[in-house]
Amino acid sequence: MDKYVINGGCRLTGEVTISGAKNAAVAIVPATILADSPCLIENIPDISDVKAVTRILEEMGAGIRYLDRHTLEVDPRPIDTDTVSAECARRIRGSYYFIGALLGRCRSAVVPMPGGCNLGVRPIDQHLKGFAALGCEYSLDNGMISVKAENDLHGANVYMDVVTVGATMNIILASVKARGLTIIENAAREPHIVDLANFLNTLGADVRGAGTDTIKIHGVQKLRGATYSIIPDQIEAGTYMVAAAATGGDVTVKNVTPKHLESISAKLVEMGVTVEEGDDSVRVVCDKPLKKCNIKTMPHPGFPTDMQPQITTLLSIARGTSMVSEGIFESNRFKYVDELLRMGAQITVDGKVAIVEGVDHLKGAPIRALDLRAGAAMVIAGLAAEGVTQVEDVQYIERGYENIVEKLVGLGADIYRSQKPEQALDKIG
Repeated sequence: MDKYVINGGCRLTGEVTISGAKNAAVAIVPATILADSPCLIENIPDISDVKAVTRILEEMGAGIRYLDRHTLEVDPRPIDTDTVSAECARRIRGSYYFIGALLGRCRSAVVPMPGGCNLGVRPIDQHLKGFAALGCEYSLDNGMISVKAENDLHGANVYMDVVTVGATMNIILASVKARGLTIIENAAREPHIVDLANFLNTLGADVRGAGTDTIKIHGVQKLRGATYSIIPDQIEAGTYMVAAAATGGDVTVKNVTPKHLESISAKLVEMGVTVEEGDDSVRVVCDKPLKKCNIKTMPHPGFPTDMQPQITTLLSIARGTSMVSEGIFESNRFKYVDELLRMGAQITVDGKVAIVEGVDHLKGAPIRALDLRAGAAMVIAGLAAEGVTQVEDVQYIERGYENIVEKLVGLGADIYRSQKPEQALDKIG
């Protein structure tokens, strides 16, 4: 089993370039099937989740061609099915975006229940509520979701009972070619929702208000192919910012949108970290002891749940007692705490709240990446710890982080990937 072996204690310095946003790419790539001619997607992140989505398109008959590592051409014209196979779809959460995209193209979709990381109950009831409002009927059978509109999809008012990113994006996908006006109220406002809307508008859609809590979609009859570049990954950027702080480093994080990082930057500053914003970069400098702070994850523009494990790891070596409240997912989001405890952290979890007593340092240990963001947190812990840390199950990390080992080595980290346990033991010995 592959693992990362980290010799902790190295101060991260230098520059790191952020890749395209995973959470945007896993919706934009399926959205290409709404077009009637090829689409060219630039700044595609080279990660396993995007490869899985691309593989699904290929299995459906789409023409797939990589012009280079980060530029993908999709020709949706050969697609002649409304069904997504189970094997690839169950590996990723974002497979449900094929429902909205297929409804827009075919007026019907048969897609497996989504997979991805186990972060507790993540129902799709708001997705189905939106599809029903657009004129669809649905059924769940043997792990497959079947959604169909007997007649054309029609615009509707959809009020989201809870703020949900996935449902907001899926209803946008389903409604861009529906007859009339669709209004989504209490919509999520994350940057990748804006990116999806901008992509669809580039194809000829009429989506307005993305980034606010009310989104209006005027349906159009057809969408054309186009060239589009995906936004930088907010969470990858935040992860390197926290890694810099955890190692007392000085890192410039390039190819970012600083406004997308404001909630992360604000908490780092509260902890005593210096954050300097440029036009498309942030510089993170930590040259004094970290201070405690309290964090609650919330929908955008609040602190992102996808940064909660990383910031909790940082708080574990800050002075004083901090409280982290999870406002999005269930308590499964704190599964990783047991791994930090192996390294000497002092954290107590009660439901959706973690009390973090800062310690002087963490100690290297064998630990596991239990999900994507928890895995990133384990890497940060290993970088900050004394001694050697081995992080297993790194396939979770590589779902969302492109070339993480190479990027960290470029910043001065002592980290490498080991494919055989004996290799790691030989190097440690």
